[in-house]
Amino acid sequence: MVNVLPSDDYRRLAVPKPAKLPRGADALAHRALGWWHRRPRQLEALRRDAAAVDAKSGEFEMLDDAALRGRLAELSVPYRLGRDALRPETAIDALAAVREAAHRQTGLRPFVVQLMGALALDRGFLAEMATGEGKTLTAALAAILAGWRGRPCHIITVNDYLAERDAKWFAKLYAFAGLTVGHVISSMEEAERREGYATDVTYTTGKEVVADFLRDRLRLGPIHHPDRRLIRQLVQSHGAGHQELVMRGLHAAIIDEADSLLIDEAVTPLIICQPRTGDSMIEASKIAAELGGRLQSGLDYQVNWRHREVELLDAAFVKLQAAASGMPQAWSGLARRRELVTQALVARELFERNRQYVVQEGKVVIVDEFTGRLMPQRTWREGLHQAIEAKEGLEITAPTEILARLSFQRYYRGYRRLSGMSGTVLESANELWQIYRLPVVAIPTNRPCVRIQLPDRSFADAESKWQAVVEEIATVHASDRPVLVGTRSVAASEALARRLGERGLGCEVLNAVRHAEEARIVARAGELGRITIATNMAGRGTDILLGKDVAAAGGLHVIATEPNESGRVDRQLSGRAGRQGNPGSARRFVSMEDDLLRRFLPAMLRQRVGKKLGGGDAESKAISARGAVRYAQFAAQWLAARQRAAVLRNDTWLEEALSFAGPDVGG
Repeated sequence: MVNVLPSDDYRRLAVPKPAKLPRGADALAHRALGWWHRRPRQLEALRRDAAAVDAKSGEFEMLDDAALRGRLAELSVPYRLGRDALRPETAIDALAAVREAAHRQTGLRPFVVQLMGALALDRGFLAEMATGEGKTLTAALAAILAGWRGRPCHIITVNDYLAERDAKWFAKLYAFAGLTVGHVISSMEEAERREGYATDVTYTTGKEVVADFLRDRLRLGPIHHPDRRLIRQLVQSHGAGHQELVMRGLHAAIIDEADSLLIDEAVTPLIICQPRTGDSMIEASKIAAELGGRLQSGLDYQVNWRHREVELLDAAFVKLQAAASGMPQAWSGLARRRELVTQALVARELFERNRQYVVQEGKVVIVDEFTGRLMPQRTWREGLHQAIEAKEGLEITAPTEILARLSFQRYYRGYRRLSGMSGTVLESANELWQIYRLPVVAIPTNRPCVRIQLPDRSFADAESKWQAVVEEIATVHASDRPVLVGTRSVAASEALARRLGERGLGCEVLNAVRHAEEARIVARAGELGRITIATNMAGRGTDILLGKDVAAAGGLHVIATEPNESGRVDRQLSGRAGRQGNPGSARRFVSMEDDLLRRFLPAMLRQRVGKKLGGGDAESKAISARGAVRYAQFAAQWLAARQRAAVLRNDTWLEEALSFAGPDVGG
């Protein structure tokens, strides 16, 4: 057993309990405080200090490598001594030295706006930085300052590829600054994970870091609290050893693509489960799928598309009662029959193959609807996964029982120092302050953005829209400009590729099924004449660089084939064009049969807008469609915000009443 100082053990295990959200007048004061923290003067302060760093950089350019290393070591001392030892000019001197080190070790000289971003991260802001402005290097600069404090710093990104790539990219820079760097990805075993977390700076993903945190808590069991752990170590010669834990505590985190991790995934808890044995659920799922197939929509049940729910009607209960005789024990209760059949109908009506999931090697694999990526280690709860397997005619897996669960929202609120960045967070500034106490600041671009945002094209039906999409692709392709087409599902990306193939237009497709060569496909998407179709997974964290002569031809053209539930995601896609002052253009296509409008636009309003789109002048069509999309996106975001608030209330309740890990962890 490893001997560890009690203070180190405490820092490793203690997780701060987040303050309760204020209510009433306190909530108004809290919101005003958030505005104060993101007032324009904060940006001016960052701009002024970044200019001071830029002016100071000349002092370090004249030093040789050995002298620069020595200066970095000197500048790191105040950070290790703590906040009280930091003078106002310390960060300016330190960042100027780190900037020079970055230039020598990576060949990249951070722009002044990247220095602004690094200062914002070091001061606990959430920085909005446009696509292509160098967020990856900005995070590394801030991570060096965080790593000098002597506590672990986690850089949390959206996928394993980026976590491993970035750790390797900047390994020389961190070593030059006197720090170690590692990464943790899904394929790693426990010993490799422990090694990855043992470094000063660790690159990982949100799913991995939360899962490792939960597994550590399960290893500790009843001695998760540092006080109990110290007593156990004092009175016993053996026990839960220090070496059993993987992580070293929650101290500092820099979250890349923060809108995806802090907003989009906030409502999804991470759950650690184990299979149940001898369960009757497998046979019951088959029966439920067969019975559900006999029921008719509108007669036996109703589908609520907005809330993605199915409600059984009285006619269905009569049929279920008649079918109950001779059924297995799982069907003995009315409530159980209703639950099983409802899940079967939810699987049939609301979950579409190649949209919410794919089937690979005879197994259902969930697709993350926000990123378009596969999640092979995840399953749906409460019998839904088994219901979808029964619907697809696959072998039904055993249901699971929950060992531990934790929402991403609660986990991120446990860090002592939290910051982040993304290309699209301004729309969520109030919520990010309310939940995480993260003030948002918008960092300007290094060069003015000259991207042309073309007017939306709107249609009454989906078929007309897809025909127009193909025509636009063909027109732009004829001018040799590269085209990036964004779709919302695997099925849509494959269908569009077939349409283009029928027109003799070759393309590359990037989706959850065809993801093996993501980096290569994204890297080539900016070449002359290239057509790339991608789901939402495309290019987050990877720049699309323009090939030779592409800028002269007009740059990359981005097509969004339907609106997303959040305007942030629409901005992310259009932001792929016109990066770093390059030319480019973007256009969005909308039809009244798009998923967003079917779910969140009232049927009567959708019909009225659809009629307007069938005739009339172009301006009135555009106004009607734009208003419909705004209404639907507002409704979708309002519902999503309510769901996140419900998760927050549930976290608080679990913390106070039923937390598996005690009051210092949360639910």
